[in-house]
Amino acid sequence: MTAPAASRRSSSSLAPRPLAGRLRRSQRRAGLVFILPFVALELFLLVLPMLQTLYYSFTRWDGLSSTWIGLDNYQRLFGDSTFWRVVLNNVFLLLSIPFAILIPLLVAFLLNEHVRGWRFFRSIYFLPTAISWVVIGMVAIRVFASEGILNNLFDQLHLPIHLDLLGGELSAMLAVSITFIWSVFGTNTIIFITGMATLDREIYDAAKVDGAGSFATFRLITIPMLMRFIQFAFIVTLITAFTALFSLIFIMTGGGPGYGTTTLEFYVYQQAFSVGVFGYGAAIGVVLSVIVFVISLAQTRLFRSRLD
Repeated sequence: MTAPAASRRSSSSLAPRPLAGRLRRSQRRAGLVFILPFVALELFLLVLPMLQTLYYSFTRWDGLSSTWIGLDNYQRLFGDSTFWRVVLNNVFLLLSIPFAILIPLLVAFLLNEHVRGWRFFRSIYFLPTAISWVVIGMVAIRVFASEGILNNLFDQLHLPIHLDLLGGELSAMLAVSITFIWSVFGTNTIIFITGMATLDREIYDAAKVDGAGSFATFRLITIPMLMRFIQFAFIVTLITAFTALFSLIFIMTGGGPGYGTTTLEFYVYQQAFSVGVFGYGAAIGVVLSVIVFVISLAQTRLFRSRLD
């Protein structure tokens, strides 16, 4: 082959490369153009309010005018005994998260074994997810009230037990926690069922051949292989516990008795809209965001270290 022919062939083989590069750049520009409206909407609806909340947390704001006061709101907040009482309520909810993860995980494992009627039970378990927090709160009142369904059940069974779970601070927080666990039960069950559907069945068959029982299979195979799904369910449940229970608490207890069921999220509402100290409420909201971020980050690193 002559040198000119070889050079022509090499140049022809290299010719499409600039064209491909221009095509990729054109696709990237087109992608940017398409996502810009969504980015702008995200900035307007999420980032801008967050920055405004951060700014107003350093001000004395009555909803109309604001005065810069620096760290006064935060100094007042960390010296507020009620604030620390409310933080304890959130810690109580935090302690309920393992139950909100473990119970759906066990149920999902049983359903994944395709027990009789597993499709029907999967639909029933998912029902709480389709119900609004307001309806869940109204149902919970009917269950836990002094003359509610729970005490009627005790009477029917002739048990000398009469509970007024919504009448005491600790018992009301227990009722809220139980309701919260039930409300996220369907979502977490579906997450784990979806995760188990991706697992290789040959691993379970090999474990059965080796004589592993159901509990050993669940503990040594299912849980380690579902770690990413467990991490996802934990973060979703955590965010729900800290930032999505306002309607439930508002309907069930109104934050009472006293501050027995007041969470940080509900305390923001009380201070900003009931008392009218919007700057102080903004400071509580900032602290709540930091707490959720720190716990999520710590949990993510913990799961990542286990996966590694």
